Amino acid sequence: MSERLTGRTGRRPGVSGAKEAILEAARGAFAERGYERATIRVVAATAGVDPALVHHYFGNKRGLFVAAMNLPVNPAQIIEGLVAANETDTLGERTLRTMLTVWDDEVRRAPLVAMIRAAMSDDQAATMIKEFMTAEILAQLVRAAGSDRPDLRTTLLASQILGLMIVRYVLRLEPLASADIDTVVETVAPNFQRYLTGDL
Repeated sequence: MSERLTGRTGRRPGVSGAKEAILEAARGAFAERGYERATIRVVAATAGVDPALVHHYFGNKRGLFVAAMNLPVNPAQIIEGLVAANETDTLGERTLRTMLTVWDDEVRRAPLVAMIRAAMSDDQAATMIKEFMTAEILAQLVRAAGSDRPDLRTTLLASQILGLMIVRYVLRLEPLASADIDTVVETVAPNFQRYLTGDL
């Protein structure tokens, strides 16, 4: 087992360095173990701090992941806001429009594109992103929709979201790459909605 995951030896980091030590440990744990198996306790042990300090800085594992991956927004919190409206008949459209609004900002998009590029070439990165996306984002959407066959709907949504991100922002295939948000929503949102609530 690697030294990164078994915990560091020696003096614990001081207050000023504790946060960075936690983030460094979290990046290693998420990369090596995936999102599901990288626990707060493992990260704390690796960083040489008490787990309570991890909770103090980042709240929970979701918040730790967002900070460690340098994500500009917490996607799970955005999804929580969308499903809280309890309007399942427009959930697909509202979800897509919100995602596009975030992704179309170049600064906020950069970490997400970097993660996708990594996932396309590295199995560990792919596992980490898949687990986070499934557990913290897609599962909330599918539960809110309350439809049958949730596992299939989750994977169909994943294919739609990742496919759109890759084509529009990584490969930048035209005319989709430069289409305005309204056009993309009008043409793609029906697929989102069908995967959430339609017949399969």
